Amino acid sequence: MIEIIEIKDKAELKKFIELSWFIYKNDKFWVPPLKRDLLNTLLGKDNPLFMSGEHAFFMAYLNGEAAGRICVGINKNLNEKKNVKEGYITLFESIENKEVAFALFDKAIEWLRGRRQKLVKGPISPTNGDDYKGLLIKGFDGSPVLMNSYNPEYYINFFEDYGFVKHLDLYAYYHNLHTINMDRYSKIADYAMKKYNFTVDEINLKDMDKEMEDIKKVLDISMPEEWEELIPPTKEEIRAEGAKLKPMADKNLIVIARSEGKPIGFGIALPDYNQVLKKMDGKLLPFGFLKFLWYRKKIDWFRVFVLFVIPEFRKKAVSGTMLNKLYINGIKNGYNYAEGSTIGETNIAMRTDIEKLGAINYRTYRIYKKEI
Repeated sequence: MIEIIEIKDKAELKKFIELSWFIYKNDKFWVPPLKRDLLNTLLGKDNPLFMSGEHAFFMAYLNGEAAGRICVGINKNLNEKKNVKEGYITLFESIENKEVAFALFDKAIEWLRGRRQKLVKGPISPTNGDDYKGLLIKGFDGSPVLMNSYNPEYYINFFEDYGFVKHLDLYAYYHNLHTINMDRYSKIADYAMKKYNFTVDEINLKDMDKEMEDIKKVLDISMPEEWEELIPPTKEEIRAEGAKLKPMADKNLIVIARSEGKPIGFGIALPDYNQVLKKMDGKLLPFGFLKFLWYRKKIDWFRVFVLFVIPEFRKKAVSGTMLNKLYINGIKNGYNYAEGSTIGETNIAMRTDIEKLGAINYRTYRIYKKEI
């Protein structure tokens, strides 16, 4: 017997989170999230997605035992901006039982139909950011890099057998930093900066308000209208995201491009703290914090997960120059590997820039859609 229960309080949300430990108990590649941080996200703390519309959590019980979960919601701000009636699903998990998975999908669609939505997309980021976005469909042979999705391969059949179809694929690129001819690309970057009159500098963490303002200016200008899932964030959303990322930030891995003092692009990379989280089992206490302090010194990967350039400066090597700066700084700081993700399949310019540096497309994440 399958029973679907709506989750409505903090204690039940903790059970919602704990389910992952059961699903992945024998999976050596899974990286446990920090339970406290995920709980704050689900409670809506500094979460722009949940602030932008109604949402609900559901858990599936099979013969009285927790067997699956899903979050469903509506991004009201996005729908109004794009003039659509779409809902989303996120944080889906299920045991290897199609009836359980389908029961969760049924409940999510019933919830959305009750609110007159016409389409559902997912899995999307639970914060409308670049974390846990898309279903992993290629690259099951290793642990995910920071904030990237990971799931059992059988989830693909759940989605496709239920009738979900591909909406968009997102790519992750792998790079061994020591295989790059940095001298060559540095010369190209220097030439581009002189020819097109721009500079690339590390972020000033002591003046985050100004830096966040400049990042917002770039986002407002550079986010394409055809990107169906995204709209430029508000100042409050930018500040919330900055506050969340600051504890993990390496100032040498966040760069801003400017021309005559005006921001024209930015790039953000973060150390792969998944290498640390894997040792902590979701807890900071009693010994998790000590493990954090010890293992963070051993991180040898970083993830480039945001890179934007305003239209006026596209095709002027700005993105390539920012990547070059991030890679040089990464090598100086002792990193050996980089991942560039998640890059939409239609973002040909960004894919071309990273492929020119020799990066390999080694993982794919898929956002599905279904008319309801």
